[in-house]
Amino acid sequence: MPVSNQTPISKDKINYIDHIKVILTILVVLHHAVVTYAYSGSWYFTQTTELKSALIPMTLFLSVNQSFFMGFFFFLSALFIPSSYLKKGASLFVRDRLIRLGIPLLFYSFILSPPMNYMVYYFGGEHHITFFQYLSGYDSWINFGVLWFVAALLLFMLIFVIYRLLFDQQKQIDSLSPSTKKLYLFAAALGMASFLVRSVFPVGRTLDPVGFQLGHFPQYIALFILGLVAAENNWLKKLSYKQGKQGVIIAIALIVFGFPLIYAVKIIYNTPLEWFKGGLHWPALLYAVWEQLTGFSIIIALLGIGKQYWDKSSAFYKKLSRYSFAVYIFHPLVLISLALALRNLEFEPALKLLIVAPLGVIFSFLLASILTRIPFVNKII
Repeated sequence: MPVSNQTPISKDKINYIDHIKVILTILVVLHHAVVTYAYSGSWYFTQTTELKSALIPMTLFLSVNQSFFMGFFFFLSALFIPSSYLKKGASLFVRDRLIRLGIPLLFYSFILSPPMNYMVYYFGGEHHITFFQYLSGYDSWINFGVLWFVAALLLFMLIFVIYRLLFDQQKQIDSLSPSTKKLYLFAAALGMASFLVRSVFPVGRTLDPVGFQLGHFPQYIALFILGLVAAENNWLKKLSYKQGKQGVIIAIALIVFGFPLIYAVKIIYNTPLEWFKGGLHWPALLYAVWEQLTGFSIIIALLGIGKQYWDKSSAFYKKLSRYSFAVYIFHPLVLISLALALRNLEFEPALKLLIVAPLGVIFSFLLASILTRIPFVNKII
């Protein structure tokens, strides 16, 4: 493989990434707000609605969101790694990432998680004991929660550094950006790979204590690597608005026609929900391929449309983008507080979502705007 003679992407060259980053951060908050009222999962506090008229669109939102948003975060994070690595060198790069990612991990696990879990135990479970009594029996000190993403990103980055130290070169895999056809073929192949992984690690099964759902990791790993390659070969510079519009059309088709088809399979064949999540079942293959095709369509759409319309410097979006990491860390605290405050109100949980979701976004960004002004803290988040 020839060595790339192109300069890796640096953040100041692509302003629209700030806009996309803000959109993804808002989607994270909304995703967990919906989880609060859509089903009893692994979220801190849930009040599940029984209304099918609400559950179906909520499930659709969660499924479409899951198809791309976390994988896209890995892609965007990887975009700026090569330029940062070249600028700082291996030792400074690793030290910087250990500080900026490691400290939030420790903070979330040892400082933020215990009081959040206590709030749910005390108010949600009506166990009226003191915080110190609760801590005496607390056994979840290694609890990354939503920061599983940060733990995975740190792991991926360390593997990248080891690779670069071993080979000591900037590799150019392909000087040409991939065609739309190649991207969708790759997405379909990734769906099959996800299906195989989910035959062992179904969606929903979490690897404790780090919180990794390995059923989604084929996409995360693939998009992280694609981000590195895209950065070193300036693929985003070659991405066209036409590809973005194609992504919109294909995404809409997959959502409008593909998801109802999957739902029809469940109803017509009385298929257990678990058969879509994993195992050697054809519905699991159908869902995994749909998920990857949908996710890649949305990513291509956002990049292509964003490049065309959002690539202007905006002080407002730069501020919101600056707050994004703090929002990601602290939004569970905001959502838990809002959901617990509304827990005893006697009305449909799906209606509570209409209150918690927008307030969760607003208060999370307001809290982040305060935290990012605190000395030392603003150097980490």
